[in-house]
Amino acid sequence: MTALTLYNTPLSGHGHRVKLLLTLLDLPFKEIEAGADIRQTAQFLALNPLGQIPVLVEGETVITDSNAILIWLVKRYAPESHWLPQDLLQEVEVHQWLAKAAGEIRYGLASARLIRQFSTPENYASACSVAAKFLPQMEQHLTGKRWLVGEQATLADLACYAYVACAPEGGISLADYPAIQQWLQNVEAMPGFIGLPPLPQPELI
Repeated sequence: MTALTLYNTPLSGHGHRVKLLLTLLDLPFKEIEAGADIRQTAQFLALNPLGQIPVLVEGETVITDSNAILIWLVKRYAPESHWLPQDLLQEVEVHQWLAKAAGEIRYGLASARLIRQFSTPENYASACSVAAKFLPQMEQHLTGKRWLVGEQATLADLACYAYVACAPEGGISLADYPAIQQWLQNVEAMPGFIGLPPLPQPELI
C-alpha cells in the first residue's frame, strides 16, 4: 500500500470526517498541517487549485473534497463495508446526507462557527436561519433511530458529525434536540473515535 498523506488543519470539520474514517479503517497515514499560509503556496495549489483542505494524496493520486475522499477511501479500502451500504436505496440516502453536509450543514452550522470563532466574512443571520430550518428536520429524522441511514454507522454519520457537534461553538444551541444529542453520543462511542479540539463557546441562541 502506497503511503497516504492528508493535508488538513486540526480545527477543520471537513478534515475531521476524513481523519476519522482513516482512523476507523485503521489506515496508516501522514498528516500535514496546511494552514492558510500553506494553502496559498504554489506547491499546495498544484494539489488543489481552490486552495482548500482536506486533500488526500496516495502516490500520484490526489483527491480533493472531503466527501469525495470519503467515498474514495471506502471504495478502495473497504468496498463491502457498512460505511457505504450495498443496498441501492440506502446508498442513495447516504449520498443525500453527504449533500446536506455540503449544503445545509456547511452554510448553516459550519458557517456560524466560522463567523463566531474565526471572523470569517459570511452572513451570521443567514447561517442561523439555515440552521434553524435544518436542525428540526434532522431531529425528526433521527427520532427513534440510532444512525442517519440504516442500522449501522455510515459515511453519512461521519460527514455530518463534526459541524453538528460543534454547533454551540457557532452560538447555536442543541438543547432542544435530544435525538441529535443521542446520535452525537452514538458516533462518539464508536471504537477508535477521535474528536475535534474544543473551542470557547459564545453565548448561545
